Amino acid sequence: MPPTPMRDVAAPVIVIGAGPHGLAAAALLRRSGVPAVVLERSDRVGASWAQRYDHLHLHTPPGASKLPGLSVPRQAGPWVSRDDYVRYLEHYVAHHRLDVRVTTPVQRVERAEGGSGAQWLVHIPDATVATGAVVVATGRCHTPNTPDWPGRSTFTGTLLHSAHYRSPAPYRGRDVLVVGAGNSGTEIAAVLAGAGAQQVRIAIRTPPNILPRSSARWHAVGRLTEALPLAWRDSTSLLTQRFAVPDLTSWGLPRPRSGLYTRNIREGVNPVLDHGFVDAVRSGRVEPVAAVQAFDGPEVLLADGARIRPDTVIAATGYRPGLHDLVGSLGVLDEAGQPLTVGARTLPGAARLYFAGYTNPLTGVLRQAGIDARAIAHAFRREEARAPLPAPRVGDRATDTRPDGHPPS
Repeated sequence: MPPTPMRDVAAPVIVIGAGPHGLAAAALLRRSGVPAVVLERSDRVGASWAQRYDHLHLHTPPGASKLPGLSVPRQAGPWVSRDDYVRYLEHYVAHHRLDVRVTTPVQRVERAEGGSGAQWLVHIPDATVATGAVVVATGRCHTPNTPDWPGRSTFTGTLLHSAHYRSPAPYRGRDVLVVGAGNSGTEIAAVLAGAGAQQVRIAIRTPPNILPRSSARWHAVGRLTEALPLAWRDSTSLLTQRFAVPDLTSWGLPRPRSGLYTRNIREGVNPVLDHGFVDAVRSGRVEPVAAVQAFDGPEVLLADGARIRPDTVIAATGYRPGLHDLVGSLGVLDEAGQPLTVGARTLPGAARLYFAGYTNPLTGVLRQAGIDARAIAHAFRREEARAPLPAPRVGDRATDTRPDGHPPS
């Protein structure tokens, strides 16, 4: 299909990011009669999913992983793989006939001035798009976050973020330290241990809340217990872990002291769903060690004073939303770079600037995509009923992009 010039685009809403949250927002806006154009920096939809490690599977069952208006195919199984979910997102674009412009990075968003009637200006490399509303959906897992450990630059081994880890094959026979005991870190450590790594350690600062993989149903429990007191929910979750997960204290991993609900509120983390990590620790194939303090040439210094010499360090240390260049001048971010409002809520000085995909609820991130999308579509329609905007203008030069959401052939 030939490229469509950006100057030929006229849409009252621009959605930035063709991941689950952006596609869900565009679909529900379209369903409510509001055309939206999705701008995606990479050459395909769901790029952040496609770039994750090969053995990734969703932690939520298909019913809790679908986006509005299309079910996940039954043949994808109870735990949807990375590739199957990317295919689902591609099918979602075709099913809802969404207008997705790939290879179209957005450089910044700024307020429109003058009497054009547009609310926002969206700057891309070869054009400026004037539009009535913007949905920012680039996601909270946008920019890998590797701590600036003292001496990091002196490390003579290999240091990489988990975003750049693909499979266990290159680490057979190697000594590997995984830093971070979230879902990615524990899963990577367990897979490495079972695929021939010579030694696997996992550096842990705070003991994680661990639940059996079958407890993906915990998302449903989270929805049912939201109105109950936090202390009761925490106590119940800790009791559940005692019955469902063996005590790993003698293997170097004590039980957590904080309940998973409190940790989700304070730190934005979810419990670890066990993909073989517990058995790997109990069998000695994965060794928990203290948190990383610094690097010193070939050595890694740990918080308990120990020094180890891994060949490779994989930092499963999370991500940053990376929104400063995009919207940092608009006063819509907090000190940590997170949006001050999400979903349908907007700030008084930033009407019709919405953010979707920047929370990590216990009830499920992909389920939240549909909730945010519905709220944004309803909010925009209410705003339009109160104060409709003139048709937006799009200017400057055309860009060489594809209008569909599929990789170039």
